[in-house]
Amino acid sequence: MSNRTTMTEFLLLGFSDIRELKILHFVVFLMIYLAGLMRNLLIITAIALNHYLHTPLYFFLVNLAILDLGSISVTIPKSMVNSLMNIRVISYSGCVSQIFLFMFFGSADLSILTAMAYDRYVAICQPLHYERVMNRRACVQMAASAWISGILYSALHTGNTFALSLCGGNVVDQFFCAIPQLLKLACSDSDLSEIAVIVFSACLALSCFVLIIVSYVQIFRSVLRIPTEQGLHKAFSTCLPHITVVSLYVSTGMIAYLKPHSRPISHLDLVVDVFYSMVPPMLNPIIYSMRNKEIKVALRKLIGWSPSFCFDFNFLLRFLINIIK
Repeated sequence: MSNRTTMTEFLLLGFSDIRELKILHFVVFLMIYLAGLMRNLLIITAIALNHYLHTPLYFFLVNLAILDLGSISVTIPKSMVNSLMNIRVISYSGCVSQIFLFMFFGSADLSILTAMAYDRYVAICQPLHYERVMNRRACVQMAASAWISGILYSALHTGNTFALSLCGGNVVDQFFCAIPQLLKLACSDSDLSEIAVIVFSACLALSCFVLIIVSYVQIFRSVLRIPTEQGLHKAFSTCLPHITVVSLYVSTGMIAYLKPHSRPISHLDLVVDVFYSMVPPMLNPIIYSMRNKEIKVALRKLIGWSPSFCFDFNFLLRFLINIIK
């Protein structure tokens, strides 16, 4: 009986056995990866180079962009290399690292989104106390707590998963290493481990989500009392992108992790997993830049756009295609 000490590699799920489709998969993933990479780097650079954006909101946005960069860099490059080289193998240590980093970036992402909700709550509901409450030290402590909690959360689940003996083969029904798929390979009954992962993850996500909802309930109550149209517009322009990002992240995560994993994986499951792992990190910069005038101005200054241009997806896609060509 083989176990975790003798397991040296895993076989990841391929999208197709046809060489042409593998090349197509490589090209599509490359486009998605470069788009996410460039968008998040633009956000980080624009905020870093503009001193008027050195505020708590944009400090957390930089943290979110860094985490998104890490999230897409954990899964996409390995999948692209496998398709290009016509292989499916990932080493044991590579699988451990992939799970740890993916869980870390995902959980830290949610914590940063919670901190951003609290920042908006203080800015809108307690504007006179904003500079005192959201000072530099408090922001650094909140960001550090998000990163440290992400490390601890990821280490707990990764260690719990690989502490199990794996004797159900080495084929992972996923294009990257994921805990639910690895639990299907356990020798012993992994139901308790899977339930523990789901319950703990649900508690973490639910607590963050409740804090976000409570913050925005208070925000909208205050917004409705703002007498000027300009004040209303500014409040909504900073809050709506965050609500959109949180909704996208939580909804895709729930679909990906709460669907039954006992049945064989289908093409729909694969599409859901691709969407969950790749789309939110790629869309976050677009969501924030489209609704935030300050970010759009900073981006135009950064890359020399005239005011007539709009930072939209179509222009960025054409720009990316020209680079690749």
